[in-house]
Amino acid sequence: MQYRKDRNGNALSVLGFGCMRFSKKGSGIDIGKTEKELLAAYHAGVNYFDTAYIYPGSEAAVGEIFERNRLRDKVNIATKLPQYLIGNRSALDRYFGEELSRLRTDYVDYYLMHHLTDVAMWEKLKRVGILDWIAEKKRCGAIRNIGFSYHGNTENFLKILDDYDWDFCQIQYNYLDEVAQAGREGLQCASRKGLAVMIMEPLRGGKLVNMLPEAAKKAMAESSRGWSAAEWGLRWLYNQPEVTVVLSGMNSMEMVEANCRTAEDARIGVFTAEDFETLEKVKRAIRERERVGCTGCRYCMPCPKGVDIPGIFRCWNTMYTESKREGRLQFAQTVGLTRAPSFATQCIRCGKCEQHCPQSIPIREKLQEADRALRPLPYKLAISAARRFMFRASR
Repeated sequence: MQYRKDRNGNALSVLGFGCMRFSKKGSGIDIGKTEKELLAAYHAGVNYFDTAYIYPGSEAAVGEIFERNRLRDKVNIATKLPQYLIGNRSALDRYFGEELSRLRTDYVDYYLMHHLTDVAMWEKLKRVGILDWIAEKKRCGAIRNIGFSYHGNTENFLKILDDYDWDFCQIQYNYLDEVAQAGREGLQCASRKGLAVMIMEPLRGGKLVNMLPEAAKKAMAESSRGWSAAEWGLRWLYNQPEVTVVLSGMNSMEMVEANCRTAEDARIGVFTAEDFETLEKVKRAIRERERVGCTGCRYCMPCPKGVDIPGIFRCWNTMYTESKREGRLQFAQTVGLTRAPSFATQCIRCGKCEQHCPQSIPIREKLQEADRALRPLPYKLAISAARRFMFRASR
């Protein structure tokens, strides 16, 4: 296993165990199977385990397994504050205390503000006293490192990054998401600040393995590397020095063993021009299914009315490269749940964006098509309700 250091000099395994997708047994987690997989990862050198308050049964399973095997002081546990449920200072202690109890520990190595999509969510936490609370927990050792996980656009990510002296952050990032969410720009900015960067969704929840078109599989097969689809995704990340830990939601011994082998072998800066060209072929094959030829260059931005043009187009394309559900979920996270609305319906058809588009996309027309696809009535109502809930205390 290889290790990369965080800003405090702690050596973290480049492969982290994502604890959201544990195997189920009946109505709960299959503890016996999960224990074997966690221990196999630990013995292979994995020392970073990522869970969260809202992963059903996950924190309790992690706590039980590590306590029974006397591993608590030998591993790094990351878990997350459900910031969307926090309305006052007392809630901070209540949820954190419950998490410590589930994990059977008195400290958390890496603690995250969970699922920030907008700087307004961080501002809400500041108003209920999060800064003093973090300082107190770090001072007494209950929290060793503080960070946040993120699912919004690049602009809001950079604002959150600049607003506090974070130890680390967690972002969705893979070879299809270079310009989505925090993106490469966010990754590199966080690294320049000295933050450890943990990567989630390195394979888009397995879609970069199980949903590749035949032309993409062919491009990989024709490479002399002999790498599997999963290896291509993981090795692309390990090639980048800014990446600290890559999380994988492993739920089989085969996945644990294969990912550990990759993490032991992959190195920084070893990708060749041919390797990058192979992935370009893969991406072109995936994008042949897209509805609009937006490259995410952002020459169309900023929109005078705040419409997130590349964000909307990316989600629309995802509906056809992955699934309608995934595209609409990405839309809700990155466009629908920002504090300042950025919907296509805000467009006043001024045409300024089209004057700067290198792809000559009829943006005004395509935005309306995208909005109809991304926001059918049930989704429109759900996003509206979610906005009222998430921003109820930030008005």
